[in-house]
Amino acid sequence: MRLTLFITISLLLIGKLDAQILAGSYAPPAGQNGSTAIHKDSSIIVGWATNAVITRGWQDITNTSLGKTTAGNNTSATDIAGLNGIVSLGDGGSAIITFNGLITNGPGADFAVYENSFDGLFLELAFVEVSSDGINYYRFDAISQTDTTVQVGSFGNVDATNLYNLAGKYKAQYGTPFDLIELDGINGLDINAISHIKIIDVVGSKNPLYASYDVNGRAVNDPFPTAFATGGFDLDGIGVINFVSTAVQEFSTETIVNSYPNPFNNTLYIDLINNATATYQLINLNGQEVKNGIINQQHTTLLVDELKEGIYFLRLVGEHSTQTLKIIKK
Repeated sequence: MRLTLFITISLLLIGKLDAQILAGSYAPPAGQNGSTAIHKDSSIIVGWATNAVITRGWQDITNTSLGKTTAGNNTSATDIAGLNGIVSLGDGGSAIITFNGLITNGPGADFAVYENSFDGLFLELAFVEVSSDGINYYRFDAISQTDTTVQVGSFGNVDATNLYNLAGKYKAQYGTPFDLIELDGINGLDINAISHIKIIDVVGSKNPLYASYDVNGRAVNDPFPTAFATGGFDLDGIGVINFVSTAVQEFSTETIVNSYPNPFNNTLYIDLINNATATYQLINLNGQEVKNGIINQQHTTLLVDELKEGIYFLRLVGEHSTQTLKIIKK
């Protein structure tokens, strides 16, 4: 009896040790200790995507006669995850996402991408790129440690601990976080003024003719093929954490405002039509107020030579409405 018990305990310990050895280098699934997953209802999420442009990929890139994916539409990728359904990108498809404001680099993760995995094991993955001008995009260094000896099948599983900087790492309702500090120093990218995010479906085939590769040149092995109308990465939303809103509500015809020049040097001119009165705030990308006052003249001159070069927001509050303008000091 003692020998049997000893053997049983030993096998259990060996099994646990093997599981630890087989585990990857990165954060575990949602709900486990050390997970970086961010629930959609987390208080750190301060906003969501407001617009999306979708470029559909194939249901099966090896059999294009099946056509492209059809599930969801542009609005499916906007607003809080779980609200508008999902949009399926298909093999190699993509989505360009914008917001009513700019994502900035702050403490910890700056935004999170949500997919709809039902169990946190069947994981359809995507690369993530960002842009501060809507033209040039820069990719987070994605890593996959998933074995490439055997193809993950159409309904196969992927271990989250083998994945880093790949959207879709976590189950539905739980976002994969991304930290802009990892892209600091890239020429042409302002990590304090991210205006666009691009999500690009990973073609999970290990076949070199179709494969998608991580930063180390390793094929990213995820469920393939997913030859359905819902194939590929299913984008459910993007939540922002460090964010400056530029949402604009136009003044009424009685209080239309204009500011110029833009960009400006040390002097900013503000015109209020029809002799309106408004208070103003100048806000930096960290959300801090750097200047304020009252405008009660049709033509007002603001001296701002003390401000550093960069992007600011001029917020004007009139009697009935508010307007926010993005301005640049050079």
